[in-house]
Amino acid sequence: MYDVMIIGAGPGGIYSAYELVMKRPDLKIAVIEAGHTLEKRKCPIDGKKIKTCINCPTCSIMNGFGGAGAFSDGKYNITNDFGGTLYEYIGREKALSLMHYVDEINVSYGGGGTQMYSTAGTALKKKCMTNGLQLLEASVRHLGTDINYVVLENLYACLRDKVDFFFDTRVEELIKTDSGFAAHAGGKGQEKVFEASQCIVSAGRSGSKWLEKVCRDLNLKTRSNRVDIGVRVELPAAIFSEITDELYEGKIVYRTRKFEDNVRTFCMNPRGIVVNENTNGIITVNGHSFEDESRKTNNTNFALLVAKHFSEPFKDSNGYGESIARLSNMLGGGVIVQRFGDLERGRRSTPKRILEGMVQPTLKATPGDLSLVLPKRILDGIIEMIYALDRIAPGTANDDTLLYGVEVKFYNMEVELNEHLETAHKGLYMIGDGSGVTHSLSHASASGVYVADRIAETFGRA
Repeated sequence: MYDVMIIGAGPGGIYSAYELVMKRPDLKIAVIEAGHTLEKRKCPIDGKKIKTCINCPTCSIMNGFGGAGAFSDGKYNITNDFGGTLYEYIGREKALSLMHYVDEINVSYGGGGTQMYSTAGTALKKKCMTNGLQLLEASVRHLGTDINYVVLENLYACLRDKVDFFFDTRVEELIKTDSGFAAHAGGKGQEKVFEASQCIVSAGRSGSKWLEKVCRDLNLKTRSNRVDIGVRVELPAAIFSEITDELYEGKIVYRTRKFEDNVRTFCMNPRGIVVNENTNGIITVNGHSFEDESRKTNNTNFALLVAKHFSEPFKDSNGYGESIARLSNMLGGGVIVQRFGDLERGRRSTPKRILEGMVQPTLKATPGDLSLVLPKRILDGIIEMIYALDRIAPGTANDDTLLYGVEVKFYNMEVELNEHLETAHKGLYMIGDGSGVTHSLSHASASGVYVADRIAETFGRA
């Protein structure tokens, strides 16, 4: 029996636990995580013996202490312009102040030598505007995959003796009880039951299917969210250096002429690498970057994503994204890579064409044809965006620019929550990307702090 149980040890869960320990060290807290401890999180893909995803029972890239953000490039964007809608619940000033607070913690736990970038006063904003693009406002702390790992190590060292962590423990069912909530974890013969008066669910994007079941079981109202579908672009770092040297990551939005869809850049990784991700058994693509100079590459990568919202009667936006990703997996055995010039000429890329190109791929993917995978409307938007970016970063639309597909950002359905991020069941909170409210490390972490402060006050009043 605990005072508070936290389901999920991603950014939201970690910062909930941290804030509760700081504010109410007398509380008994459990953190239940389906994945491994940080040091045991190892992807078996080594590029030599194992070159592609082998569908581990629990994906170490997506699950475990630190969540999917553990091996990301550690970008904490401090802004209300993107990354989620937390401000709609708690107000813009409060959301920003909590993101700054999270940044202070990251700096004090190992991120002190990293740089804070900002779009304030940049001449690039006018350059984008005159070319039909919009540069979103943000300050961004780039930890890098390596320093981000150090910060997580230090946070875990701070928490491990103050919080009961249960790793490799998958919650199968969450039940409302007379005294609070009960989480039933493990299979037959290995079942564990955790009980607490207060429960924080921080399941992350990889917990979307599980969370749908929880909402059905507890009769919680939800509404469909969007899904972002697109590709990851890889090109010589010099082409985007004017943007990345000043801003590190430029969040740029383009409205297509043909369909008036919004296409945006996402997760820019200067001199980084392209990587696989496994979400519910589906292989998609992502990118990482590092602070350590010895780990940098000659390429920059970023995603181009088109957001798709659906109206009645269709509600399964994630299912739509999954079907496209599965098609890519079926045709390519995983991720497909294609030269931009081959896409424009209506032909598939071949290993020979990739090898002869100027851009050396940082991910081993199957050369193929993305036009057989992505819907025409989405692909047309991506092509338009590449030509628009070429006007501010000449060389983006080169024949040898590589496109990896597909990249899909799954957003959990939005759960009906009050201004405290509390569900219709008093004492049950949903935070982070699993709630559908946040879509970023900074917003997810801030939501964890916010709910923890609320719970600390609740126990104080009691």
